[in-house]
Amino acid sequence: MADITAAMVKDLREKSGAGMMDCKKALSEAGGDMDAAMDWLRTKGLAAAQKKSSRTAAEGLVGIATSGTTGAVVEVNSETDFVAKNDQFQAFVTEVTKIELATGADVEALKAVKTAAGVTVEEALTKNIATIGENQSLRRAKRLEVSKGAVVGYIHNKQADGLGKIGVLVALEGDASDEVLQKLGKDLAMHVAAAFPKALNEEDLDEAEIERERAIAAEKAGESGKPADIVAKMVEGSIAKFRKEHALVSQLFVMDGKTKISDVVAKAAKDAGGSIVLKDYVRFQLGEGIEKETSDFAAEVAAASGVPQKA
Repeated sequence: MADITAAMVKDLREKSGAGMMDCKKALSEAGGDMDAAMDWLRTKGLAAAQKKSSRTAAEGLVGIATSGTTGAVVEVNSETDFVAKNDQFQAFVTEVTKIELATGADVEALKAVKTAAGVTVEEALTKNIATIGENQSLRRAKRLEVSKGAVVGYIHNKQADGLGKIGVLVALEGDASDEVLQKLGKDLAMHVAAAFPKALNEEDLDEAEIERERAIAAEKAGESGKPADIVAKMVEGSIAKFRKEHALVSQLFVMDGKTKISDVVAKAAKDAGGSIVLKDYVRFQLGEGIEKETSDFAAEVAAASGVPQKA
């Protein structure tokens, strides 16, 4: 068997774009023959997958799964919305969501977990990329759990069971009946999907974001020409409003537009004659924060043909 050197692995990696370990394995399988190793990578879909990895994946699906006191949500991205309707892709997202429900692993650890087919999540994803023909990525995953009570899920823009564009989990801890918790959880999850809170409580809001808002408010208030003490009060008023509008418990319930979420939970607990605490929530919206690539088809054609564009 030929010796596989680091230089050989590096060379194959540069030619194929595949991962280091995949290149080493390919060279071992090919007895050190570079062309045969390249063919091995191509047959496994590894080289093709890597070539597609530079394309922006901002579509795809969010998946949720719940089981009593536990719930999980994952986001798997693709390049186009068309892939979200692919049975193979949907089955993959569903399975990964169930794995997250069982393990609670972070994304990197989740990639190493074995699927029902005996391959890792990452290997299954690589196969999907090669067979479906689009770049895909397992972007994020989260599990919520309470000691007693329920974790309730909601999917918005549903594509299939447990799959859609926005996935929400709400964790309710308490001794109220499951019927009460499920109804309240569903109502709260729908609110979260619509109202997009930034944190559970006001004190949990990102302080860096608060400071940015403070700077904006100060600039606006300063333009009023009012005395400094009045300007300071205007700024603090703006910040107080920002905190209330973006913390879940102090937001106004979207279903009536007047009741604070904390009061909605308190009333549900009182009516049920039990205890209910809103412990946590998570909201995944497909592609949020991803800068999507835009293309000018006319410009691409002009560039390819060498014809200059008009100013």
